[in-house]
Order: sequence, then structure tokens, then C-alpha cells
Amino acid sequence: MLTLPNILTLSRIVAVPLLAFLLWWPGWQLGYALAFALYCLMGITDYFDGYLARSSGAVSRLGVFLDPIADKIMIAAVILVLTAQGWLRGPLVGDFHVIAGLIILVREIAVSGLREFLGGLQVSMPVSRLAKWKTTFQMVSLGALILAGALPGWNFIAAETVFNVPHTVGIWTLWAAAILTLITGWDYLRVGLKHMD
Repeated sequence: MLTLPNILTLSRIVAVPLLAFLLWWPGWQLGYALAFALYCLMGITDYFDGYLARSSGAVSRLGVFLDPIADKIMIAAVILVLTAQGWLRGPLVGDFHVIAGLIILVREIAVSGLREFLGGLQVSMPVSRLAKWKTTFQMVSLGALILAGALPGWNFIAAETVFNVPHTVGIWTLWAAAILTLITGWDYLRVGLKHMD
């Protein structure tokens, strides 16, 4: 159980409450800077726990079980706290960007349920290349939205509207992730429907 890859995975789960705590006060620039550093560290451990497990032959059932859970807990916590603190609000469409976060959360829950159902039928559902792009956009998006809280003065003006650079990047990549989420979610659902009668 206490292999290095599993310890790295467990550390991500343990770090989620601290990450949420640092994001809780939108005006606390130092807190958001620390949250951004922690978020990046969690992303790095996400890469290395899988790499180390495969390269050292230390892939375990516990690791296979915990790794996707750790990812989903982190993503869900960040989306929920950022939404609560108003970071998914934009200067042009207000709270409409919350829908992108909602799409991502719904898909994560639905695909988890689908994987559990297909697992009982001994049917594997490998991660597609498009799903990996979705994850990349998602990670960049949430990191940029966190960075916006640390750098509130990094702005530009367009059409007489002030835009924060990292926030704008975060919102655009969040929508890119949401669109890929719908596409990959439908692909997974089609696979699942073939095994339902």
C-alpha cells in the first residue's frame, strides 16, 4: 500500500482541503499565489505517480482505484470553490460560465458511474486521445483561474472593457474543456450503450 506512487496519490487527496482553504478568500492574493503553487505541485505528482508506478512495476489495485478519485476530488473542489467565490463570472456574460464548470462536473460523475457499470461486465473503457486533451485544457483552465486571483492587476482593455489576462485564458480554456467534455462523454456513452439491454 505505501509505495511511492500511492503516497503521491494520497498526498493529492490530503492537499485538497488546504487548496480549498487557500482559495476561500478572493481578495487574498498571497493565498491564491500559494494555491497556484500547490495546484501545480498536485499536477506534477499526478504525472509522476503514474509514471513511477508503470516504470517500476509498482502498479497496484489501490493506486488504480485512488488515482482517478484524487483527480476528480481536486477538480470538483476547485470548480466549486471558484464558482462560490465568483471566479467563473465574466465581464460580458456574467455567471454564464458556471455552465462550463457544471458540464465538466456532470460528465465526471456520469463517466465514473459508467466505468463502474462496465467494470462489473469486465469491459474496459480506455482513455481516448481527445479525453487527454480535455484534461489538459481543464488543468490549464483551473490553474489560470487560480492565478487570476494572485495577479489581479494583470489586465488589458478591449472594447472599453477591462479583462484580466489569466482569468480570460482560464475562461476560454474552461469552455474548450467543456466542449471536449461533451464530445468525449458522448463517445463513452456510446460504448456503454452497446452493453446495456
